[in-house]
Amino acid sequence: MEVSGEVGRVLVIIPTFNERENLGSIVGRVRAAVPVVDVLVVDDNSPDGTGELADGLAAVDDQVKVVHRTAKDGLGAAYIAGFRWALEHGYDVMVEMDADGSHQPEELPRLLDALGNADLVIGARWVPGGEVVNWPKSREVLSRGGNAYARVMLRVPLHDATGGYRAFRATALEKIGLDEVDSRGYCFQIDLALRAVRQGLRVVEVPITFVERVRGTSKMSQNIVLEAMWRVTVWGIGGRLHPRRGRP
Repeated sequence: MEVSGEVGRVLVIIPTFNERENLGSIVGRVRAAVPVVDVLVVDDNSPDGTGELADGLAAVDDQVKVVHRTAKDGLGAAYIAGFRWALEHGYDVMVEMDADGSHQPEELPRLLDALGNADLVIGARWVPGGEVVNWPKSREVLSRGGNAYARVMLRVPLHDATGGYRAFRATALEKIGLDEVDSRGYCFQIDLALRAVRQGLRVVEVPITFVERVRGTSKMSQNIVLEAMWRVTVWGIGGRLHPRRGRP
């Protein structure tokens, strides 16, 4: 795909913790799907050698970059580190993508195309044309229910606010205000989507196919789910009490 001048320089940010089995494949697929984009691996000091593998990929491909963090500090903190690096290096678009293969790099052109009329594009599972592959019914119910709860509590017109495959314009991240974001787990995705909506930014959902990981261990846990529910409840109540606040 040829990225239009309106989109500008694109950086795909891939946070990692113990993803050695998956990283090489996902980086290769990104580079094949959209050769003009750069990739930034943000590794949280993975004990399985993921960081060293990332350094090896960067050594043979100058479009692959690596940021090493000293500890595992949550998905949100890893993405914010990646966003800050991208802004400092003059990128115009930042893409969030999981390292485990659940987000299909081959669908990246669809997200970038949608940026022509948006500030934030979310790859959505729960819109017409979206789907999940190899999920148990219980997890689908949890995800659909969580998104429905967020939509009602936060009064945002989004069907997949928890979706982690998304593309931001740099200008959108600057308006959101990364300094005020303290979410760490998967509720980070809801946090940024809510901030974008409350800032009046254009948020578009496009359908994607989400494929459950084949190798490695999922980072999802009960604590992550509880954190997201608690924060959504607090944000929802706060938004009703202070409707002009404009942020979570």
